[in-house]
Amino acid sequence: MTFESTQSFLGWCTLINVGLLTWWFLMFWLAHDWIYRIHGRLFKIPVETFDAIHYAGMTAYKVGVFLLNLVPYLALAIMR
Repeated sequence: MTFESTQSFLGWCTLINVGLLTWWFLMFWLAHDWIYRIHGRLFKIPVETFDAIHYAGMTAYKVGVFLLNLVPYLALAIMR
């Protein structure tokens, strides 16, 4: 892979992952009760635990996107 194609790849990865994270947040915000009913039947967890699990998952995903996609993209942009 060339320098430019690697930077382009990381840019698209960042965009796609931020889109997925945004979709996850919007679905959690707009369809919280529906999602909880589905997962509540499967796992028998209280709402507070359900919320904490989702927020922790979103945080871990966001940190992963920043560290594995955005930071390398910016480093390549600076080196260019």
